[in-house]
Amino acid sequence: MATGTHTVEIPVDVQAVWDYVSDLEKWATTVPAYKEHEIINDKQSIWTFEGSVKGIKKTIQAQVDITEWIEPSNIKFELKGLSDNFTGSGHFISEDVNGKTIMTCRVEVHAGGLSGAVLTPIIKWAVPKVASRLTESIARKIAVFS
Repeated sequence: MATGTHTVEIPVDVQAVWDYVSDLEKWATTVPAYKEHEIINDKQSIWTFEGSVKGIKKTIQAQVDITEWIEPSNIKFELKGLSDNFTGSGHFISEDVNGKTIMTCRVEVHAGGLSGAVLTPIIKWAVPKVASRLTESIARKIAVFS
């Protein structure tokens, strides 16, 4: 299993962070290796990522299911690979600290099946970078929009 966790301080109140992260359309394109996404309903979407690791180009599709929305501080989600055998989960947690927000993004991914042996080294390398880059990118966007 690969895990990535990243925390940032954003100079806005927690409600401003919630207003941004609770609207998938506002930040979907900031996910590293993002290619496209399709909203199925308010709790389910299909994401397509495309990237290159060590010269190998790969397109991955994942179903993202929102499992919990707790305004203004918590979004939990689950991932299921549609193009490859993997599962995962994650969350955004925001905490108000003296008018600023501490936001943490955590993502866990587990590759299974026969492709797991090939995917595991790649996801162990990629998932921490994705969590960090995604969190930093969202923080920058929120600071600009607020």
